[in-house]
Amino acid sequence: MTDLLVRKHEPDAAGVVLEVTPRSAGWTHVGFKVVELAAGQSASGGEAGREACLVLLSGTADIAVGEAHFVGLGGRASVFEDRAPGAVYAPGGAAWTVTATTPVELAICTAPGSGTGAPREIAPGQMSREVRGTGTNTRHVRNILPETEPAESLLVVEVITPGGNWSSYPPHKHDTATAFEETALEETYYHRINPPQGFAFQRVYTDDRSLDQTMAVEDGDVVMVPRGYHPVGAPHGYDLYYLNVMAGPKRQWIFRNDPAHDWIARKA
Repeated sequence: MTDLLVRKHEPDAAGVVLEVTPRSAGWTHVGFKVVELAAGQSASGGEAGREACLVLLSGTADIAVGEAHFVGLGGRASVFEDRAPGAVYAPGGAAWTVTATTPVELAICTAPGSGTGAPREIAPGQMSREVRGTGTNTRHVRNILPETEPAESLLVVEVITPGGNWSSYPPHKHDTATAFEETALEETYYHRINPPQGFAFQRVYTDDRSLDQTMAVEDGDVVMVPRGYHPVGAPHGYDLYYLNVMAGPKRQWIFRNDPAHDWIARKA
């Protein structure tokens, strides 16, 4: 196992099956946790100085953030259903509780936040959709919390990559703060695979190869991207879902393609 790959484990007493913290990742911005809840179970959180985006990857739940209550959110059977997830934004320091009304897979995405803004549901109609790439570079994107929607640090997006296709490709990076050319963003990839016995590949590498790791990713794994290019490949027969969480000093996604492979984007 590499130090950028985090495997899913059996649920603990709180239902947590996976967690990445700034401390465990060795960075300063992104936190990510997945919790599995049975109907009637709850998960709670809220941390001073950190905002959260609560994403119901599957299942239905009621969510309370402070005095705000959002009822009957979510509803999709799995991340591979062509339907938006339920999602709620919680400002920094706000206490929140998610109560499952069916079995739920909950993603808790966090990043620095002073508490600016109000709790809100991110309605399905607010999650813009797009198709990126062509041919075997085609993938389907749903923007859950893009930079056009209010938040202090978080950027959250989900992607479906059909079997046999590539994603986050041509290889690109966003690890340097260069005005109008690139922003510095930490990132996590939470992977799900359909059927679940499959696998995918993700490589994380820098120009000087001081970081160069290639990982066989299985269903439920997280890959941490502290810096460098990070393409993903889905083998034939296995569709790949991933949830991206990004955050950095500036809440803007500007990336740079690997110059060796940028011709692919120009040709498209």
